[in-house]
Amino acid sequence: MTEEQKYMQFEEYNRTTHRIGRSASVLMAVLLLGAPFMIGWHFGAMPDYGAVFRAYLAIGLVWMISSAAEFLLYFPMLGAGGSYMSFITGNIINLKLPCAINSRDLVGAKAGTAENEIISTISIAVSALVTIVILAIGVMILIPLQPVLQSPVLQPAFDNVVPALFGALAYKYYRGHLDIAIPPLLIMCVLFTFVPSLISSTSMMIIPSGAIAILLAWRKYKKNSGENS
Repeated sequence: MTEEQKYMQFEEYNRTTHRIGRSASVLMAVLLLGAPFMIGWHFGAMPDYGAVFRAYLAIGLVWMISSAAEFLLYFPMLGAGGSYMSFITGNIINLKLPCAINSRDLVGAKAGTAENEIISTISIAVSALVTIVILAIGVMILIPLQPVLQSPVLQPAFDNVVPALFGALAYKYYRGHLDIAIPPLLIMCVLFTFVPSLISSTSMMIIPSGAIAILLAWRKYKKNSGENS
């Protein structure tokens, strides 16, 4: 197969992915938004639309900005197919993203390539299926395990699952680019220490911390380019 044929085949794959992904996203949005209103209509408990609109102005606008920032940050790593599945099934930052990055590193694929697109899509699909199976098993054995899960001894472990996961994942990238990773990490730690209220806006703080990392990476690139010229 020639390079042109491979390119055309991949473009057809992308078109199909976007067609299915958009349709699934619209369907999921309709179901997620429609189900509460259908239940409220059935039981005669419809909400006050004025209160809903005011609540949306207070919270929804902030999350729209955060969602746009997350999309711009995650899409290059997840690819088109992986992004559709991740945003539909959820658990991106603590499950889908680490799974996609680890799978990409195992096969040696680079971000933005066709290989990364395929590997990310497969890994996230498998992750979603495994999650469904684990959740189904968890629901069935939840009652027998309830005394264990509510044990005060194990509670600190459950509270630190996400930090432990991302600490281990981040170290691999930090050690190779300490000059880029450490400054935004320190700045955010200091900021959260002196302004604790920002902890509840972690998603929003991705934007300035990401901007700092991008600026540092750009300066490093320009410096290395000047030295090599």
